[in-house]
Amino acid sequence: MKFSKLQATGNDFILVDGRDMERDWAKLARAMCQRRFGVGADGLLVVERSNVADLKMRVFNPDGSEAEVCGNGLRCFVKYAIEGGIVDKVALQAEPLSKAKGQQNNPCLAIETLAGTEKAKAYMVDKVTWVEVNMGMPRFEPEQIPIKEEVDIMPVLNYPLTLGERKLSLSLLSMGNPHAVYFVFEPVVKFPLAEVGPQVERHCMFPQGTNFEIARILDKSRIEARVWERGVGETLACGSGACAIAVAARLLNYVDSDVDIIFPGGTLTVSWDGKSEVVLGGPVEEVFTGEWLR
Repeated sequence: MKFSKLQATGNDFILVDGRDMERDWAKLARAMCQRRFGVGADGLLVVERSNVADLKMRVFNPDGSEAEVCGNGLRCFVKYAIEGGIVDKVALQAEPLSKAKGQQNNPCLAIETLAGTEKAKAYMVDKVTWVEVNMGMPRFEPEQIPIKEEVDIMPVLNYPLTLGERKLSLSLLSMGNPHAVYFVFEPVVKFPLAEVGPQVERHCMFPQGTNFEIARILDKSRIEARVWERGVGETLACGSGACAIAVAARLLNYVDSDVDIIFPGGTLTVSWDGKSEVVLGGPVEEVFTGEWLR
């Protein structure tokens, strides 16, 4: 089985064209994503046909669970689909999502996910180097995140959560998948994410688990962050996590509409005016291609 490995700010994925293939994708993800015995990746992305969009993307975590959506995965998916000839870039719509790159003639794709249909725009020189994704509207209703707790005020900001002797103030929302954002005052490198991340991810208030982000405001346009991804563990970056951080920070009046989220793997740009849809942008590159022999 042929595959490609792509990365977006250190968030790496294995991509497979599964349009004419039947496999146990969950089992395959568990095998391929292992970094010692497999290819090594934060997830397996499978291309499928769609009746409502240009293509459908399925996302499988290293533990075999299927995720609703993945922002950086979507950006890798776009590059893979265009450069691999899965879609005809000439025939694609050329409507820009934003004016961030100032060009008007770059291809746009509509991609079906479990969280809905997302629109993405590719910026090209000879190859796709940067991709923007319209991640849709953030969701704040407890049943849409989802969380079990009853809350009186939405959005849910600075929600108290006690883990033993540690107390967190979490901002809770969904970007098509659940997120819990915790703002800290010290550099994020000092936070014990490997200890706290699994506790938040699997806390009983999150019936489907949650992604957990820690973030520190640097100024009105920059935030440094780390992320513990549900079903994955700590990753070098997270697209939907960057969106969740930017939305929460904007609601708390920490930042302006356009903000750079600085992860260990690189910087992602998020635009949100507080009313409309969230747009995520960042670099993307192919690492290698190969064949899976098992």
